[in-house]
Amino acid sequence: MMMMRLHRFYHRLSLLSVSPFSYSLPFSISPNINLNAPFRTPGHLRTHSRNASKPAMSASRFHHLVPVNSALSEDGAAGNGFASASATSAEEDDEDAVIGVKYRVPPPEIRDIVDAPPLPALSFSPLRDKILFLKRRSLPPLAELARPEEKLAGIRIDGKCNTRSRMSFYTGIGIHQLMPDGTLGPEKEVRGFPDGVKINFVTWSNDGQHLAFSVRVEEEESSSSKLRVWVADVETGTARPLFQSPDIYLNAVFDNYVWVDDSTLLVCTIPLSRGDPPKKPLVPSGPKIQSNEQKTVIQVRTFQDLLKDEYDEDLFDYYATSQLVLVSLDGTVKKVGTPAVYTSMDPSPDEKYLLISSIHRPYSFIVPCGRFPKKVDLWTTDGKFVREICDLPLAEDIPIAFNSVRKGMRSINWRADKPSSIYWAETQDEGDAKLEVSPRDIIYTQPAEPQEGEQPEILHKLDLRYGGISWCDDSLALVYESWYKTRRTRTWVISPGSKDASPRILFDRSSEDVYSDPGSPMLRRTPAGTYVIAKLRKENDEGTYLLLNGNGATPEGNIPFLDLFDINTGSKERIWESDKEKYYESVVALMSDQKEGDMHINDLKILTSKESKTENTQYYIQSWPDRKLCQITDFPHPYPQLASLQKEMIRYQRKDGVQLTATLYLPPDYDPSKEAPLPCLVWSYPGEFKSKDAAGQVRGSPNEFPGIGPTSALLWLARRFAILSGPTIPIVGEGDEEANDRYVEQLVSSAEAAVEEVVRRGVAHPNKIAVGGHSYGAFMTANLLAHAPHLFCCGIARSGAYNRTLTPFGFQVVN
Repeated sequence: MMMMRLHRFYHRLSLLSVSPFSYSLPFSISPNINLNAPFRTPGHLRTHSRNASKPAMSASRFHHLVPVNSALSEDGAAGNGFASASATSAEEDDEDAVIGVKYRVPPPEIRDIVDAPPLPALSFSPLRDKILFLKRRSLPPLAELARPEEKLAGIRIDGKCNTRSRMSFYTGIGIHQLMPDGTLGPEKEVRGFPDGVKINFVTWSNDGQHLAFSVRVEEEESSSSKLRVWVADVETGTARPLFQSPDIYLNAVFDNYVWVDDSTLLVCTIPLSRGDPPKKPLVPSGPKIQSNEQKTVIQVRTFQDLLKDEYDEDLFDYYATSQLVLVSLDGTVKKVGTPAVYTSMDPSPDEKYLLISSIHRPYSFIVPCGRFPKKVDLWTTDGKFVREICDLPLAEDIPIAFNSVRKGMRSINWRADKPSSIYWAETQDEGDAKLEVSPRDIIYTQPAEPQEGEQPEILHKLDLRYGGISWCDDSLALVYESWYKTRRTRTWVISPGSKDASPRILFDRSSEDVYSDPGSPMLRRTPAGTYVIAKLRKENDEGTYLLLNGNGATPEGNIPFLDLFDINTGSKERIWESDKEKYYESVVALMSDQKEGDMHINDLKILTSKESKTENTQYYIQSWPDRKLCQITDFPHPYPQLASLQKEMIRYQRKDGVQLTATLYLPPDYDPSKEAPLPCLVWSYPGEFKSKDAAGQVRGSPNEFPGIGPTSALLWLARRFAILSGPTIPIVGEGDEEANDRYVEQLVSSAEAAVEEVVRRGVAHPNKIAVGGHSYGAFMTANLLAHAPHLFCCGIARSGAYNRTLTPFGFQVVN
C-alpha cells in the first residue's frame, strides 16, 4: 500500500477586493488533503465550490497546499514554475565550460531532495468513508514550462490545452476504504484511461459514488492536448469518458465543471463551432485612443498582462468563450444558453437552480478581467433561463484606497442553510473607502424566484467592509466585517429568521493581535452538500454551543485549541489542546459532520495532525467521549538525510525595542562549540503593522516539522549552511504614520538585529551571510544590499518589483 502525505495548509482570507487584507474564503485543503468540503472558514476543506457561505476569520496554518480543484495549479511546486533537476555529468561539464549559456543543476545533495518522488495527495469522500490517493510526479521538465502562453486580461492561457498555463497534474488515482478502526483498506486503482495521462480537477459526486476529473495526453497533434472529462465508479474503480463524442473538450480557462446532482454535471466546453485562433493583423485598424470624458482623476493600480488592442480582445474571447452543457452519466447532453465567457457556476442546495456568472464586452486595456462587465443569471438545473440577477458595468474606476470595492451587487451566493435563497452585499459608499458613511455595506437576501413585487430583504447593515457569512439556521448566522486601515475586525451574531432579534457583536478586535484570536467556528456538512456552523449540545444542558478552532498564538508559540463555546453566554470550555512540549498538533476538520441537526458532544469526531521538529506530519481521528485516537497515516520522512537537522525558535530585540523572532536551522550534527561558524542564508519577508506590540507577537511554533520544498531556503542545509528562516522584519506605522514612512530605517534595523544574533551565537560567519526573499522579500533584499552592505555579502532577490515609480499611488500595503 502506498504511503500518503498530508502537508500543512492555511486559509487566506480576502474580500475579493483590491485590499491585501481582503478576506476571501473559497477554502480547500490540498495538494495533500481535501475533505470534499467547501469550507469557508479556517479549519474547513472543500473540493469544489458547492454551496457554502464565505466567512472571513483569522488564518489557520497548513501552508504548503493548494486547492485540489485549482484551475491554476494542483502542485505548489509545478504551479510556481519550477522544473525538475536532472542532467548527466557530461552535461554538467559542458555547463561548467560555458557558464550562463545552459541551465545548470544543483549539486547531488540538493538534487536528491528536490527530485525525490512526491507522496500522494489525499482527498476524503463526502461521507468520510473513503480516501483518494492522488499520485504525482516530482517537478515538470523545462519543456513544459517553456510552452507558449497567451497573456490576456490579467491571466495566462495555454492555448494548446485551453487552460491556465503551467498547470500541474496528477498521474493516477487510488481509492482506500477508511475502516472503522481507523486503518486503511487495500488500494483500488482507478483504471481505464491511457498510460501517461495528466489528471486535473478531481471532484466527488455529492453521494460519494462517482468521481469526475479531466484527462489530457501529450501528443504531437494539436488537438490531443485539450482536456476531456472522465468519470469513475468509486466502487469498481472503472473510469470512462463522460461524453460519448470524442470532439467535446473542456474549457478550463475559468470554471470547469460542477456536479448538479449525483448523476449530472454542468460542464464548460469549447464550442464545437469554434475555428482557428484569430490572426494578428499586419496593420492596426487605427490608433490606440484612451480618453477620460468624465474629466475625473482615476488612479489605477499597476496590473500585468492586460489586453493591449482589438486583436487581444478577440484572442481573449476565442480562448475564454465556453458552451455550457448539462451531461448525465448515461451520456445525455443538453446545451445551456449560448456561448459566452462564463466564469462561475453554482447549483442551489436543493439542486433546482443554477447561478451562472459571465463577463462580456466592453473590455478594458487598463484593468484585468475581474473588473470587466459582469452578468449573473439564474437558470434551472434542466437548462431553462429564469431571470437576470444583475449586469454590472465595467469597473475601471474602483478607487485604489484599501477596502474600496465595486459598485452594485457583489459576493452573490446561495444560503447554505436554505434550499434556494440567494444573498449578496451592496456598498453604500460608492465603493470608495475614503468616503465616511453609515452604513457602509448592506447585506440583502431573496428567494431564487421572488413573488411579483417582492423586494429583497435587508439582512444586516455594516459600518466596516463586509467580509462574509457563516450560516447555521434561521436562529443563527455569523457576519464578518473588517477595516484594513485600522486593522479592526468584527463578528456579528444575527438571527436571519427573526426580525425581532437584534444583531449583537460577538468579537471586536484587531486583526494584528494574534494573541486575542478566539478561533473560527467549525462547519458540518449537510445532506445537500453545503457546510453550515456545527451546533453542539450536552446532556441535560439547554445551551447552544459552537466549536471554535484556533491557532492559539502565545508568547511561547502557537498552541492550537478547540473550544466548546456558548454562543449566548460567551463561556468557553477547552475540550482539546495541542501538546506544548515536543509536538505541534492541530484540528484539521470535523469527521462527524454528515448528520442533520445539533450534534451531541459524545458523537464528536475530529481529524487532527501531529508533528515535531524531526517527525513528519501524521494524521489521526479522535473520537468522543473516550477521546480514542486512531492514527490513519504513517508517512516516511521525506528527506531522511536531514532527519536530524536542528531547529530553534529564537527571540531578540530591535534597537527601538520591538521584539523580534526567527527560526534558526542548523545542519545535522553541527556543534558551534566545536566547529567554525557557518555560511548563513537569511530568508524573510517584511510585514506591515500599526503597533509595535502587534509587531512583536510570536507567530508560528517551534515544534512544527520543517517542510522543504523545491524553492525552500532550507535546501541549503544539505550544503552545511545555517538558515535563519522568517526573521520578523516589521515595518511599523503607528497612529497617522504610514508603515513605509520609515521603511529603510526599520528594514536595516531589523536586519542588523538578526545578523547580530546569529553572529553572537557563533553559528554564522559575519563575512559569509547572504540575504534573500521573494516578491516583497526581493524588494527587501535589494534595499538591504544597497543600504546595509556591511551586513550581507550577497543576496537572492526572486521575482521582485523594484521601480516604485511604476506604483505611484501605493507601496505594498500603504495607500
